[in-house]
Amino acid sequence: MKRHYVTADVFTDRMFGGNPLAVVLDAEGLTTAQMQAIALEFNYSETTFVLPPRDSAHTAEVRIFTPRTEVPFAGHPNVGTAFLLARESGYSAAALGGEFVFEEAAGLVPVRLLRDGAVVAGAELRAPESLWDAPWRAPEPRRRLI
Repeated sequence: MKRHYVTADVFTDRMFGGNPLAVVLDAEGLTTAQMQAIALEFNYSETTFVLPPRDSAHTAEVRIFTPRTEVPFAGHPNVGTAFLLARESGYSAAALGGEFVFEEAAGLVPVRLLRDGAVVAGAELRAPESLWDAPWRAPEPRRRLI
């Protein structure tokens, strides 16, 4: 199974500083179990998996995994994923608009690209907007044991 991935150091201006991140840029077709196995293999604090968006108005669906579990949202994986996607040719048109919107388990995550002239130099995000009403990911019902 060949996949296109990139590793990056987030929140730093030097190699081997900041927060390490692995981003699998072509995760379509991977199962949750395969994503978890890949995240464990990288063994970084987080690994993101980029999938086509469920809603074409958004940039991508992004799933975030630690070596042990999937998490609904995390800051540096979103910043790093946006930065790397902005430099990928398939996302360059979206990057020109200056903002990505990621679909995540925690909700919609708007990420604004930061530029230094014509070069994408970073990204900043806002807290996720709820997806509870979205048709593609309804919340699990809460159950109480009595």
